[in-house]
Amino acid sequence: MGAAVGSAIAGQRPVAEIMFMDFLGVCFDQLSNHAAKLRYMSGGRTPVPLTVRVNMVGGTPIGAQHSQSLEAILMHTPGLKAVFPSTPYDAKGLLLACIEDEDPCVFIEATSLMMKRGPVPTEPYTIPIGKAAIRRAGDDVTIISYGRMMNEVTKAAEELAGEGTSAEVIDLRSVAPIDWDALLTSVARTKRALVVHEAVRTCGAAAEIATRIHEELHGELQGPVRRLTAPDSSVPAAPGLVAVFYPNAADVVAAVRGMS
Repeated sequence: MGAAVGSAIAGQRPVAEIMFMDFLGVCFDQLSNHAAKLRYMSGGRTPVPLTVRVNMVGGTPIGAQHSQSLEAILMHTPGLKAVFPSTPYDAKGLLLACIEDEDPCVFIEATSLMMKRGPVPTEPYTIPIGKAAIRRAGDDVTIISYGRMMNEVTKAAEELAGEGTSAEVIDLRSVAPIDWDALLTSVARTKRALVVHEAVRTCGAAAEIATRIHEELHGELQGPVRRLTAPDSSVPAAPGLVAVFYPNAADVVAAVRGMS
């Protein structure tokens, strides 16, 4: 990471591969205390166009030291950008956007999505960092998620539609910055919101999103914003425990039902 930061300062656009997201802790000083701050400390004269690729291996029984979803730490570090694609199209567009960006960006790859197929143009293209996507339009509740959990949220929305509940599904795509305009516009219309992620609950992205929605839309909501997350625990290694550790489509459906 130190070499990548130096390369970025020298005018290159390095892409550093850290593998498991958990390993960011080994090089967090270079990422958080140097890459994220140099542009600010130089009065804008020293951009750090660095891209860091990390794997988030949720849903796979490989143990607590290789399975953490640490995007909240990145969100809490001013100067860093972080994206978390859920489709092949977004993966290419967001990766190229990170490489072209003048600030350090962390590109989070869900390992379980690496074999997911979908249309991807051969020509280069970018997706704006900080721009959410509305995956499904709805009127009764807004479900907000990103990364691997989008699969579960999409399945849940389809099941809810069969029950007569119209869920608007928003894929953040970027967790730093967050597309607050898209989120608040949707929730202001549906009056209900559920935030789903596979990171642990306390101080997770859902906590910040729920708080912001309450601050901006207080008095307009028909109920409190709900969070559906992993429990505050290290990730288990036993396959049977992994299967119940993370939220799934049935959990999303049950959470929405409980909001009515």
